[in-house]
Amino acid sequence: MNLPVGEHMPTIDQAIADLRKGKFVLIFDDDNREGETDLIMSSEFIEPHSIRTMRKDGGGLIFLMTSHEIAEKLQLPYLADLYTDIEGKYPVLKELTANDIPYDTKSSFSLYINHRNTFTGITDIDRSLTMKQFAELSKAISTIDNGQATKLFGTQFRSPGHIPICVAAKQLLNERKGHTELAVSLLKMAKLLPVGSGCEIMGDNGKALPKDRVQQYAKKHNLIFLKGKEILEAWKTWPE
Repeated sequence: MNLPVGEHMPTIDQAIADLRKGKFVLIFDDDNREGETDLIMSSEFIEPHSIRTMRKDGGGLIFLMTSHEIAEKLQLPYLADLYTDIEGKYPVLKELTANDIPYDTKSSFSLYINHRNTFTGITDIDRSLTMKQFAELSKAISTIDNGQATKLFGTQFRSPGHIPICVAAKQLLNERKGHTELAVSLLKMAKLLPVGSGCEIMGDNGKALPKDRVQQYAKKHNLIFLKGKEILEAWKTWPE
């Protein structure tokens, strides 16, 4: 299959091919943003061993990323907006307003969920089940209305849980350039369901693992390492 980007961006081509095979891709956002690399894969392919890789080799927060369209269908709120709506009843939420994020204007976090067939929700088996079933749900709701979608969501999942959902900005990379938007854009370019699983890669010194070390890890494990600007450039010219 010929991929649309073509020979001028072979790294993007290979990342797309790997995502379609269920492999991880490493995405570094930017030196002037978080300065972090995330392990990213399509949630359609997530398995317990994928969670083990993320917690052992990544070590950061294991989370879901979804497109704004899917979030709207499920009526998922941004936590920041939800806190604002109920701060009159819970004044502590006003005091905790996230208005000083050094690298962004707004958090992409939404609800935290567990699938109803999980036990504690934190094991590799439980977290992979929650993520994979969220991807399955996201496919299933494409032909039903919002009310039916939220009911189906509630039938299959409970909240709070152990898997946070991050919602991509509506205009994707034109609006925000976080890992959520970068991953969702890449999944869309791959013509995969825009639901991804991710985890930041931490170093033993308590900080994010430096780029050069991540690139060594990528080479060792035959994984593609992408900078956010590479995804951004590909996205600008990607055919609809």
